[in-house]
Amino acid sequence: MTRFKLFAGSLSATALSIMLMNGAEAAGAQPFDLSNLFAPLQPAAVQPASLPTDVEIAPRPTQTTRVVMRDPTEEKAGTITVDTKNRWLYLSLEDGQAVRYDIGVGREGFEWSGTARVERKAEWPTWTPPAAMLKRRPDIPHFMKGGIENPLGARAMYLFNGRGDTGFRIHGTNEPDTIGQAVSSGCIRLLNADVIDLYNRVHVGAKVVVL
Repeated sequence: MTRFKLFAGSLSATALSIMLMNGAEAAGAQPFDLSNLFAPLQPAAVQPASLPTDVEIAPRPTQTTRVVMRDPTEEKAGTITVDTKNRWLYLSLEDGQAVRYDIGVGREGFEWSGTARVERKAEWPTWTPPAAMLKRRPDIPHFMKGGIENPLGARAMYLFNGRGDTGFRIHGTNEPDTIGQAVSSGCIRLLNADVIDLYNRVHVGAKVVVL
């Protein structure tokens, strides 16, 4: 039965070809070229997409802990308050509201408290470990350019006080699993999505209160 169907299909195709050719000749037109009518279809060639060479390709940050809530700090709008114990950072807004983010804080022996200000901001900052850190960790690089693998993450805000640079930063991270833990050398770290949001809201000169 299978052979008969294939044979019948072949005859039908041939008959159709002859009928169309005879009709075209009777009308004085050029006969149709049907040589490829029943040829198997070939997949179209797909060209690989080209990417710009001058743009850094990095995962887009999507995870966030951001919550807008009533401000428990009673600070002026624009003030950053770091609740070290509960590992939350608040940015005070107008109308008694605040944005709260989960953070990572300094591990035992590296805790600190006090008042500072945001003196500088940087996107995809470079990282130069301080001498004390290099002494503790001689295995780490002495300099790292900005990027997704940089420990400072996507953004950094540099904290100064009356004595100058504190050496502490509010920054992103390349280790998102450490958020909510006390693991840093005193810096305050956020998820990259959160630090980008905070960075866009905070101005240079903003007051920072670390409790």
